[in-house]
Amino acid sequence: MSKRKAETENLNSEFCDFLMELANFEKNVTRAIHKYNVYRKAAGVLAKHPVKIMSGAEAKKLDGIGDKIAKKIDEFIKTGKLEKLDKIHADDHNMAINELTKVTGIGPAAAQKLVSEGIMSIEDLQKHSDKLNHHQKIGLKHFEDFEKRIPRAEMIQIQNFVTEQIHKLDKNFKVKVCGSFRRGAESSGDIDFLLTHQDFTSTSGKKPTLLHNVVKSLEDLKFVTDTLSLGDSKFMGVCRLPEGDDGKEFPFRRIDIRLLPHDQYYCALLYFTGSDVFNANMRQEALNQGFTINEYSIRPLGSTGVPGEPLPVTCEEDIFDYIGMKYREPNERTA
Repeated sequence: MSKRKAETENLNSEFCDFLMELANFEKNVTRAIHKYNVYRKAAGVLAKHPVKIMSGAEAKKLDGIGDKIAKKIDEFIKTGKLEKLDKIHADDHNMAINELTKVTGIGPAAAQKLVSEGIMSIEDLQKHSDKLNHHQKIGLKHFEDFEKRIPRAEMIQIQNFVTEQIHKLDKNFKVKVCGSFRRGAESSGDIDFLLTHQDFTSTSGKKPTLLHNVVKSLEDLKFVTDTLSLGDSKFMGVCRLPEGDDGKEFPFRRIDIRLLPHDQYYCALLYFTGSDVFNANMRQEALNQGFTINEYSIRPLGSTGVPGEPLPVTCEEDIFDYIGMKYREPNERTA
């Protein structure tokens, strides 16, 4: 099944489950990214639909669901299974690739290579960890914890802990957790922080020490336990909250911290909050109004279609104002 389960319970979860399994098969085994995106988008649309879908024809009325997916929904409703998934499950090679790509750091190409060498399961992988790089070894070490969703209550604890420590370091930092958490999801797959500092702009040159000092302070507190990678602007690693007063030990979690220039921070915050569908719709509306938006900036399009200089952005509301859209709170950005 998918490494990333649905963010919340939904009335069409059975359809979402098989669509995400098909999506992961297309991404990991056939490497058909277009099909992966089609299945993933359809699953997202169905997950947010407030009514139980009763037929393929009903599903087709929703944006992003065409004839082929509608037929699969009808087949599943009628038989309780899918012939295509049965064939996938019957192929040990396919199942092994999907299993190994659940380990963070192991992509489709690496999984296929491992399978070609006879490694067919997580258990096999544990016996041959010498074949793995540093990132993959950490992923294997914490495999069971990384497979668990992070409850919203724990996400809030992590957010508060990290924010407090960063502000102790320097009150001129701004930091936010983005992704599905910021949109109000009841659980998350990992933790993505966006970080900026008022003295760091796109014209001031790189300032990697800002990020490195934050990571070092979190390591000193034993909150960051492993580093997967640390560059000038992005940290990827593992964290765990301190033991609670009740003696409860928290699981290890995947954490990313991305450092952005202050003048690009709010465009990045909008982009990394999502959702993908909302971002795509907003980019299209921006184009309709003569602007282009990405994770770095919003720029006006001249008469020739060439983007001009980035416009000043001091908050997310500025971006909505420029293109004449009513501001949407993060929990309203699901579609």
